[in-house]
Amino acid sequence: MKQLLLGLLLFGSVFISSQAVASEQSLTVVYPKTNHQTSADKIFFIGTAPPSGQVLINGRPINRSKAGHFAPSFPLQLGENIFTLRYQNQQIQIKVTRVSTQPETPQGLAFGKDSLIPSVDIARLPGELICFSAIAAPGATVSVKLGNQATVNLLPQPQQVQLPSNLGALTGRNQPTLTNFPKYSGCTTIGQMGSLMYGNNIISGAILPDITKDIDLGKPEFKLTLGGKTITQQAPGKINILSPNTLQVAEVTADSGVARTGPSTDHSRITPLPKGTQATVTGREGDWLRLDYGGWIQAKETRFLLNAIPPRTIIRSVGYRKLTNATQMVFPLQIPVPVTVKQGTNSFSLTLHNTTAQTDIIRLDDNPYISRLDWQQVAPGQVQYVFNLKKDQQWGYKLKYEGTSLVLTLRHPPVLSARKQKPLSGTKILLDPGHGGKESGAPGPNGNLEKDVNLTVSKLLREELIKRGATVVMTRVDDSELSLPARQQIIDKEEPTIALSVHYNSLPDDGQPEKTQGVGTFWYHSQAHSLAVFMHNYLVTKLGRPTYGVFWNNLALTRPESAPSVLLELGFMSNPQEFEWVENPQEQKKLAVALADGIVEWFKSQR
Repeated sequence: MKQLLLGLLLFGSVFISSQAVASEQSLTVVYPKTNHQTSADKIFFIGTAPPSGQVLINGRPINRSKAGHFAPSFPLQLGENIFTLRYQNQQIQIKVTRVSTQPETPQGLAFGKDSLIPSVDIARLPGELICFSAIAAPGATVSVKLGNQATVNLLPQPQQVQLPSNLGALTGRNQPTLTNFPKYSGCTTIGQMGSLMYGNNIISGAILPDITKDIDLGKPEFKLTLGGKTITQQAPGKINILSPNTLQVAEVTADSGVARTGPSTDHSRITPLPKGTQATVTGREGDWLRLDYGGWIQAKETRFLLNAIPPRTIIRSVGYRKLTNATQMVFPLQIPVPVTVKQGTNSFSLTLHNTTAQTDIIRLDDNPYISRLDWQQVAPGQVQYVFNLKKDQQWGYKLKYEGTSLVLTLRHPPVLSARKQKPLSGTKILLDPGHGGKESGAPGPNGNLEKDVNLTVSKLLREELIKRGATVVMTRVDDSELSLPARQQIIDKEEPTIALSVHYNSLPDDGQPEKTQGVGTFWYHSQAHSLAVFMHNYLVTKLGRPTYGVFWNNLALTRPESAPSVLLELGFMSNPQEFEWVENPQEQKKLAVALADGIVEWFKSQR
């Protein structure tokens, strides 16, 4: 299925071969490729043909731009959809298959395919809910047997809703939809004394072994009865109950461990865990570990510590280092513990988990950036430090462990030049031309690629920024391939004053490319919000461009915390009319000048 979004995902330029009678190929379709699969209820076709004459899709004339580009949308029925595109005596046929996102309701005595939950191995603490579910025909009786101990009845659930993907926020189609498949669910707990609980009732005969060691309940056995007949089937995942006395301790081995709100990449990111962080593992789900402070992390980013006890630490004094362009605060700890960061309008909060304060003294001299440091024990095992800042704008931070001491670096505002001819003197600006190499980005109707437009505009912008006195660093200067982590590492190493990632946009299958155009800006950390809003409004006003919007978005090039990082979507490759503006050399030059002027004006607003 296509994942064509924001020009950020790998998207090869696909040219469909034509069964043309003419000697030259003049009708071009760059999206979708034939045999395309999607779960969307419609599809659009991006392509071009000479402006004279008509292009027909399934016999219907379509709208085109002055240059002949097109991107019409068509509804899809479930299953195969055949589209015939015709221009004069040329013809292209494309098959698009729409697949359902809803599970199929089984007919008769059977469970729905891949519907048994748990679908992966899970581990929970005593007393935690363990839930089961299955899809089966209406009117069935469904139950689960656990470890040859007891049976839990699963009850039919009320009609459920299905949430749209996050992409719905980009197309305006983000409303829940009702589902119509019959789902059976139920939950149970394993009590502290080893009794199997269902609701508030202890199930007869369900006394389990001593909970001083982990209990392997194996794979639950599902039982389905319908029409007087019965079948059984094991769940894919097995269940373990963890002993509170023998919980394992994990240490983060990645430079910046990705912590999330739940056990999958679908869950939201929270503050990354610095390398060396230690925490008790209180649950598992597949390849994911739940840590004692609540975050989840993939097991591959950790290692287990042999015979380690649950990590706990005290903190006393806090160290202070004043650097040339930053302030470092050093938190001496007994053990590296999980941390959480929250940025406010003029505050920076750092929470240490599994920590108890014994603090009496903190040194913090008069500081160009920090007005005051407050702290409190906000909860048992949680100490919070709040840095009250002299300005609203923040300029980036870094967190790392040096041994067992946590080092927080807060970057100071840049010292800007007062020279009118070189207003950006004293700044370092990083430009990241999106994509490159095999990662071509979104194609335009004529097959021209986003990666090339990104690089062209970034080079023009570099020239304008240098004229205004900035030091400019680019992540790539040619058609080279560069991974997203590599781009992030360049930002962290260079520590620019600001970082801008340059892109052009496109849409998922259910978007409307003929109607969607304009400038969009994307930010993640609050330190980048002001820059994103200012640049968006400046470009829209200065160039008279349509607005697509300002978005908080969890993107690889908005996530770096070491500098205000903004991703710019300067127009839509998929919009036939706007694409003519996108690839116009004169307009690209005007855009570069407007971007540079906007950056100058934003820095002025921060004085």
